[in-house]
Amino acid sequence: MRGGCMSKKIKFSRRKFMKFMAKSGLGAAALTSAPMLNHNFLYNSAFAASGKPLIFAAAEALTGNWDPTTHTNLGQLIFESYVFGYLTRCPMKPENPTQLNFELATEATEIDKFTLEFKLRDGVTFHNGKPFGAEDVKATYEYGSQPDRPAQWYPGQVDVEVVDRLTVRIKTEKYGYPAGLFYYLSSFLPILSADDVANPNNAASRPNGTGAFKFVEQDGDNTIMEANENFFMGKPKIPRVQYNFVGDTATRTLGLLSGEYNVTERLEPEQVDTIVANGGFALNQAVSTENKYLWFRCSKPPFNDINMRKAVAHAIDREGLLDILGISGTYTGCHVSPVKFGYTDVEGFPEYNPDKCQEYLAKAGFPKGKGLPELEYITSVGFYPKTKEYGEYITALLNEQGIPVKLSVLELGAWGNKLYDREGGGPGHMIDCGWCTGSPEPDLVIRTHFHSSSKRITGIVDADIDAALDKERNAPSVGEREQILKTEVMPLLVDKMPSVPLFGSVFIHAMANDVKDLYIYPNGMMSAETASIG
Repeated sequence: MRGGCMSKKIKFSRRKFMKFMAKSGLGAAALTSAPMLNHNFLYNSAFAASGKPLIFAAAEALTGNWDPTTHTNLGQLIFESYVFGYLTRCPMKPENPTQLNFELATEATEIDKFTLEFKLRDGVTFHNGKPFGAEDVKATYEYGSQPDRPAQWYPGQVDVEVVDRLTVRIKTEKYGYPAGLFYYLSSFLPILSADDVANPNNAASRPNGTGAFKFVEQDGDNTIMEANENFFMGKPKIPRVQYNFVGDTATRTLGLLSGEYNVTERLEPEQVDTIVANGGFALNQAVSTENKYLWFRCSKPPFNDINMRKAVAHAIDREGLLDILGISGTYTGCHVSPVKFGYTDVEGFPEYNPDKCQEYLAKAGFPKGKGLPELEYITSVGFYPKTKEYGEYITALLNEQGIPVKLSVLELGAWGNKLYDREGGGPGHMIDCGWCTGSPEPDLVIRTHFHSSSKRITGIVDADIDAALDKERNAPSVGEREQILKTEVMPLLVDKMPSVPLFGSVFIHAMANDVKDLYIYPNGMMSAETASIG
């Protein structure tokens, strides 16, 4: 336990961050990378199946509702990366986080502030045999951007003009924001068939994408996919992929070591040591798009008071958290991951400082915590690494400052049922959760959680935050938007502190040495189009 002195501040600039990753083996060279998709790729239709399936031991269960717009489930996103196609893909490598590669689209052109045109790839078919075209993009984007969609796909609603069979134009003038925001968001939404959008029951009951693998069946916790013979890049070398939900990290590790699984995720540091000691396995380590947060219930006392939120922020020793996390965590200096567009190390980010904590407690009317009721801090086990351990550490730090906190450690399903804000405030007073998206677009995090039109986990309604988020969204150019994010939005979020960014997640996947060319994105999604086993 740390005493009353302020711990050493750890702050990385972008340059220092890159040096840290190189030193830690977390840079691009540490990734198992497959050739990425772009419009100059020469496709080989003669891929031959190797005969060995890819069996992935996953940390999160699938919902069984296959409509991509109905969930915020990371496991579902991983599944979708096998089955569905996207207009573009963002590999989000730290040295070039905003790189965009084309998939179902071949090029993008900004016609004017409110019009973004995509040219589409010819010769692509859905798994049910229907040809892919402009009507499918129109249906998907207009459906996925509806405000009642649980995925809440930002920046907002959109109209899509079909120019011809292979050309669409994203139109946003009616809704008052630039169409250029969809440049990076084009890597986020899986493309559905227009027929499935017209009949949502079809979309929910059976996934029908354009991806390299086709859904076969779900058998309990196991979801089976097979190679798509008509995939536009050619039939994959791997004949079958199995997504097996295995909620316990030790079981996932033992299954990998025994050969039951050939890829697994979300490993604890000591399990990584065991795998390395056994030999015969490769590690994929990457700074992810996920920050881990302590989220406040800002819609109810005591965290409707900014002073209470700042008191907690100054009570948390984030350097101590990184000691607990080991290789699973890295420093973050604002409310988005270092591989997100607009990331910056915010000057004055709250660090561990008991004196500051006490100052803000007194401003909130609770000197030394007197008068505070017992507060509940909710966390999960089985998915994120070390949640119980660092949850206990945070709880002890808060209690040490006179903030009475009880830690509730829940299994993943029970935790998920308590995650979101509700009328009058969500369950508990604080909750642990990460947020991870398949795009460098920061609004998928900051607008989703901190704009009053969404609330999501915190329930916060703040006119200053709304105004800043609206300003950056409506910036006339990418450069001006980046400047607003770095100099206005990120500092404001640190000042208002609706959640405490605890650390950036380093995703660790382990795989058998015979798994080749499997690319793992920084949000855990996978590209197995050209992967092989053996």
